[in-house]
Amino acid sequence: MLGLPAHVTACLFDLDGVLTQTAKVHNTAWEETFNNFLRARADETGQPFQPFDPGADYSRYVDGRPRADGVRSFLASRGVELPEGSADDPPEADTVYGIGTRKNEVLLRRIAEDGVQVYDGSLAYLHAARWVGLHRAVVSASANCRDVLIAAGIEELVEVRVDGVIAREKGLRGKPEPDTFLAAAAQLGVEPGNAAVFEDALAGVTAARAGEFGCVIGVDRVGIGDELLASGADIVVSDLGELLVGAER
Repeated sequence: MLGLPAHVTACLFDLDGVLTQTAKVHNTAWEETFNNFLRARADETGQPFQPFDPGADYSRYVDGRPRADGVRSFLASRGVELPEGSADDPPEADTVYGIGTRKNEVLLRRIAEDGVQVYDGSLAYLHAARWVGLHRAVVSASANCRDVLIAAGIEELVEVRVDGVIAREKGLRGKPEPDTFLAAAAQLGVEPGNAAVFEDALAGVTAARAGEFGCVIGVDRVGIGDELLASGADIVVSDLGELLVGAER
């Protein structure tokens, strides 16, 4: 059904890069935030400025992870350690949470300026999944998930939302741990083995495989299909519309 194994009764979708085109906005916001930090640090230390790579650095260290985890992971790759700080740190604080706050401010500004676009194939797939009676959840590390769903006009197409806000409230570990996907399946009343996960991030695919979900669909928007397969995806598509075409055949 819809390109999925017959035993699948629920679909768990990542948001950015799977349903909405905000992955590009996230990437640009991280690039601006990290490069401003790295440039200032280079000026202070006299070391060469090595910019954030929106390709390799984004997919390896940031994509799909909770915001603070993304900051820690990337800075660790550059040998930089900062104080943790706290979730209410202002954007000018040179702490893990302060940098995360800077990134979020850039992201919200860009979303306000450019809006949120939904991939056509994903919108068609959401409608088809609802039509045939598959349960639907969004599982995202973003604390802005609900606002993005509303801005994109697709909030009513999903039954359950497990995002960065809910994960923090419930003490759920972020991707690549499976906690948020497992929580979404539980809310839908579905066993993991009967749910399909749709992910574009390596950390998300790893999380889905760790949770022993029935089917893991890798969505390759940026040319990392082989890495998605290596991380545990059962199949990789470039757009969810491909699954609808396959189902029609």
